[in-house]
Amino acid sequence: MNFVVQLSYLLAAVLFILGLKAMSSPKTARKGIMWAGVGMILATLVTFLHPAVQGVTNYILIVIAIAGAGGLAWWSGRRVGMTEMPQMVALYNGMGGGAAAAIAGVEMLRALRTLPNDLQVRAEGLAMDADISVQAAEAALRAEGAGSVGIAAALGADVAILAILGAFIGTVAFSGSLIAWAKLDGRMKRSQLVPGQQIVNIIVFALAVGFGILTFFTDSVAVVAIFFALGLLFGLFVAVPIGGADMPVIISLFNALTGLAVGFEGYAIGNPAMIIAGTVVGAAGTLLTQLMAKAMNRPITNVLFAGWGSTEGAASEGPEGEMKDISAEDAGIMMAYSERVIIVPGYGMAVAQAQHKIWEFVELLQDRGVEVKFAIHPVAGRMPGHMNVLLAEAGVPYDMIFDMEDINEEFATTDVAVVIGANDVVNPAARDDPSSPIYGMPILNVDEAENVMVIKRGRGAGFSGVENHLFFGDNTRMVFGDGQKVAGGMVQAVKGL
Repeated sequence: MNFVVQLSYLLAAVLFILGLKAMSSPKTARKGIMWAGVGMILATLVTFLHPAVQGVTNYILIVIAIAGAGGLAWWSGRRVGMTEMPQMVALYNGMGGGAAAAIAGVEMLRALRTLPNDLQVRAEGLAMDADISVQAAEAALRAEGAGSVGIAAALGADVAILAILGAFIGTVAFSGSLIAWAKLDGRMKRSQLVPGQQIVNIIVFALAVGFGILTFFTDSVAVVAIFFALGLLFGLFVAVPIGGADMPVIISLFNALTGLAVGFEGYAIGNPAMIIAGTVVGAAGTLLTQLMAKAMNRPITNVLFAGWGSTEGAASEGPEGEMKDISAEDAGIMMAYSERVIIVPGYGMAVAQAQHKIWEFVELLQDRGVEVKFAIHPVAGRMPGHMNVLLAEAGVPYDMIFDMEDINEEFATTDVAVVIGANDVVNPAARDDPSSPIYGMPILNVDEAENVMVIKRGRGAGFSGVENHLFFGDNTRMVFGDGQKVAGGMVQAVKGL
């Protein structure tokens, strides 16, 4: 039976890896999700046959929990809108970290329950060998060092270390992801909870490390409880100062932390499927976090500890000139008589739910012989791949969607570049203005197109709060209004030609 269990875990791990690989491309992402889902079902079912759960009697509660959580996830997954997808990803990612931390907590409590009996047995043996009382033998064992009777003695030093690390990482990912969810959902806009937030973060982190070390040696439930509380508090505090524009990077980072925590706890309970799945997710999340930070030209430390030791930095000078607007109908007609058009979507398109109307407009342009492409910045939207998912939902073919590095050189030979709902990722100040807070961040070179049409609800700055120099360019025209209504106006204008 153990052979069957281990073989099933290996098969589940292979499905996880194949699924993750398939998710790297929009063309195969749906298939990858199915493969990974089958792997998860297999790993869950075969766990009931694992020798470690023999003797477990609460199968009914386990089945109820699985069915209830699965049903809730199915219901919420079908109801969630595309604008709420980042919040759902952050929330579910936090649940993964919380589950890993809960596993660690259960193992630690199990170890604490066995310690008194283990100490008693050892004390009785020492009392017989040394011809002393059991109480004296127990005192002698404790005097040798708390480590001889602590959690490490019950779990083993290697398992205890990984369980403690997994518990801390999991609690941080859990509470941090909840803050990310609250910020993405507009429920929290604060940049600090207490004065000197970054200093407080360092103090809480130091305390958590200290209690983590105590947990390794302890036989006290109170010490373990304080350690978990400090982990939750640190995750909350570290996520609060992070701005909304950095949320794609932070979601990816917390995803990596969740995978790492799952891998550590898999080792702690001897579950190969958890070890492999957690390691793969942790590695993939770490790589994605690095790539996204690189796309913003910012180190992870800057994202996490922005403003530490200094002010936010010099504000960039306001752009010269003024915004020049144009009607949706005139913008549509101009594109209808163009040869090449590149569309740059952003989160504003998701908010307006304009992707279907945009695709309808693109089809009309293609019928007139216009070459149309979509350009995606790595951090467009509120989570990694947000715009790709949004366009796929509208039916945009994958071969029309291009990453920044693949299409940036084409803007210079493009008749019209259309920006709908994007802001900071097309701001020329990031390339040309050293005084700008976003200077150095790679952008889509929209301003190099012959004509630029910016579809925008109002005249405000982007999520970073930085004024966009693109909006004031000589070749830029602003199409103010709701994205879906503007796209509808362009559709009607082309149909009327």
